[in-house]
Amino acid sequence: MGLDGIVPAGVVTGDNLIKLFEYCKKHGHALPAFNCTSTSTINAILQAARDINSPVIIQFSNGGAAFLAGKGIKNTNEKAAILGAIAGAQHVRLMAKHYGVPVVLHSDHCAKKLLPWFDGMLEANEEYFKANGEPLFSSHMLDLSEEFDEENIATCAKYFKRMAAVNLWLEMEIGITGGEEDGVDNSSVKAESLYTSPEQVYNVHKALSPISPMFSIAAAFGNVHGVYKSGNVVLSPHLLKGHQEFAKQQLKCAEDKPLFLVMHGGSGSSAEEIGEAVSNGVVKMNIDTDTQWAYWDGLRGFYKKNEGYLQGQIGNPEGADKPNKKFYDPRVWIRAAEESMIKRALQSFENLNGKNVLGDNWPKA
Repeated sequence: MGLDGIVPAGVVTGDNLIKLFEYCKKHGHALPAFNCTSTSTINAILQAARDINSPVIIQFSNGGAAFLAGKGIKNTNEKAAILGAIAGAQHVRLMAKHYGVPVVLHSDHCAKKLLPWFDGMLEANEEYFKANGEPLFSSHMLDLSEEFDEENIATCAKYFKRMAAVNLWLEMEIGITGGEEDGVDNSSVKAESLYTSPEQVYNVHKALSPISPMFSIAAAFGNVHGVYKSGNVVLSPHLLKGHQEFAKQQLKCAEDKPLFLVMHGGSGSSAEEIGEAVSNGVVKMNIDTDTQWAYWDGLRGFYKKNEGYLQGQIGNPEGADKPNKKFYDPRVWIRAAEESMIKRALQSFENLNGKNVLGDNWPKA
C-alpha cells in the first residue's frame, strides 16, 4: 500500500484531494492539520511530514495569517489576514515539492464576522485558477456554528457553489467546539451544544452533496480547543459512528462511512479517543496548542542550556572577551524551536495512524 501513483508531491487540489481523503478513510488514516504562523513553522511541519513519509495539512488561522503578513500591516478589512494567507500559501507551494510530500493547503475557522477574509482568499483562488487551472489553496473552512443551523448551512451552500467552480474543498462546522482559539471564545456555551446530532450532520450532507462531493464536516462530539485537565471534557467519538450509520441509512448506500469527518479540539485527547474517531471516518485533526507549546519549549530549552552565553554580545563562561554570536544568531535558536516542534508533530502523525502513509515505494526527496 501507499500513495505512489495516486497523488503527487506538492500542494494537492481537486480530484487528487478527493483521492487522498478517500485513501485515508479507507485505510484508517487521518491527516494532522497544523496551524502555522511563519515560514519557520511551515518548514518545520514540511520536514516532519517528509521524515515520517506522510501527507500533511498546513493551515492558517485568521490571526496566524495576519501575523504572517507582519504586525506592521494593519488588518483593516482583513487586509493583513488576506495578504498573510496568500504569502503563506505561496511559500508552501514553492517548498512542498522540494520536501517531496503531498500537502493540503487549508485555512482554519472563519466565523461570520471574518467573511471578508474568506472573500479575499476566494478572489486569490479564482485568479490563480485562471492562470494555472487549479486553486491556490486546497480547501477552506467556514465556521458558522455560532449561527442557527439554517443560516449556517445556507451560507455554506452559497459559498460552496463559488468554491466548486474552482475545485476547492469546503470544511464546515455544525455544533460547537468549546474553549477559546484565535479570538473565537466558546468557553461559556452549554454542554449539550458540544454534541452534534446525526440529523444535523445529514442536513449538511443533503444541502452540500448536490453541489460537489468535495466537503467535510466538523461535527462536535464534546471537543474543546486548548489544553484541559483529564476528566474535564467528555469526548464521545462513538457518536461519529452514529453519524455515519444514519447517513448510510438515509442514502441507502453500501459504504459504511459515506461522510468525511473532521476533529477539532484534540489537545489533551487520549490515543484511544483519537483512534476511535479515526476509525469512524475522521480524515483530518487540527493540531495547534500542542505544537505552539513545543515550539516555545525548544526555545526555552535552548536558553536554559546556553544561558551563560546569552547575557551579552561579549563575555561568557569561557572568558570575558569571548564573543557569543553563534548563540544569539536567530538561525540557531529558531532552529531549536523548530526541532522541538518537529518532534511533537511526529507524535501527532503517530497518534493518527499517519506513519509511512506514502508507502515504501514513495520517491525520496
